[in-house]
Amino acid sequence: MANRGPSYGLSREVQEKIEQKYDADLENKLVDWIILQCAEDIEHPPPGRAHFQQWLMDGTVLCKLINSLYPPGQEPVAKISESKMAFKQMEQISQFLKAAEIYGVRTTDIFQTVDLWEGKDMASVQRTLMALGSVAVTKDDGCYRGEPSWFHRKAQQNRRGFSEEQLRQGQNVIGLQMGSNKGASQAGMTGYGMPRQIM
Repeated sequence: MANRGPSYGLSREVQEKIEQKYDADLENKLVDWIILQCAEDIEHPPPGRAHFQQWLMDGTVLCKLINSLYPPGQEPVAKISESKMAFKQMEQISQFLKAAEIYGVRTTDIFQTVDLWEGKDMASVQRTLMALGSVAVTKDDGCYRGEPSWFHRKAQQNRRGFSEEQLRQGQNVIGLQMGSNKGASQAGMTGYGMPRQIM
């Protein structure tokens, strides 16, 4: 990975907009949840975007997090290595992302590996962790540790069954999306091309 210099012009403006989406309060909540969820001796990082990125960058904390959301013996990431090699760290981040998608996080909520590894978009990392927490709270399978109020519970399916008679009755109703003809009349209108009678 080549070190990138500072960005200028439009690139700088775009990067500043992305950085504005980062939430420091959300960072504290996510750090507290990850430490509580992993139930291991994980060191609390100093506050700040750069420290949060460094804490998650090697992928070990993320892999421990996703493993802790599964019952013992069913962990999706079999081997977690604490390697300092860049490609190993990025591989672990990718393993976390695949496991999160299998767990139920939507593809649109998942960050790119470089967003975390290069620190390009830490707000998207926060969104992925929030989505993961929401899925964990919604599953309610006993593996989630933490306050249920920390994350939003996702809406569940609510199927409705209608009888054939109810469906037939619904076909006779004209929805107001089509407009309404109440009060409409053609009184006083004349046919096209007829001259107006003046007396």
